[in-house]
Amino acid sequence: MKQVLIINGHPDKESFNNALSEAYVKGVSNTQATITQMNISELEFNPNLKFGYRKRMELEPDLVEAIDKIKIADHIVWFFPMWWYGYPALMKGFIDRTFLPGITYQPIEGKPLPKKLLKGKSARLIITADTPKWYDYLIMKSPTINQFKKGTLQFCGINPVKVTYISPIKNSSPDFRKKWLDKIFNLGKKIK
Repeated sequence: MKQVLIINGHPDKESFNNALSEAYVKGVSNTQATITQMNISELEFNPNLKFGYRKRMELEPDLVEAIDKIKIADHIVWFFPMWWYGYPALMKGFIDRTFLPGITYQPIEGKPLPKKLLKGKSARLIITADTPKWYDYLIMKSPTINQFKKGTLQFCGINPVKVTYISPIKNSSPDFRKKWLDKIFNLGKKIK
């Protein structure tokens, strides 16, 4: 039975990201998969990796539990907004504190690339933005997607990582939002 982990990286529980993640949960509920949900904004932890990689900070209980959920999952679906061509600060802090050497990747002495400890998992990024997709891709070169997909998830072995980019959110119509809620529900039904 497939283990699906749904992570909401938006700090506002009343956001459209939350509605999208709930639509995905409803879709997955039509399958045999086991669903686990995590709202980063509900976790208690210091998002600042205050010693960098020089010294390991003690992991708070919520982070220990989050890491266990990531390790158990077969498919991880991330919901988050793109702000200033990045993701929310709290989500960045969560990644800094959980995607650590010995946990998600293992450096190999004398080698430029580490051992990927999250192999065998797949992921989907569901990103909301106000920036048109063409502008993000052609002009900005998709920095958020590159950073998270390639620089974090694939670096640690998660592959494939598919992306759903939803824009523009600001001033979007109820019909636009309903269409996307339906699409995300159907992605959940297919566990994609």
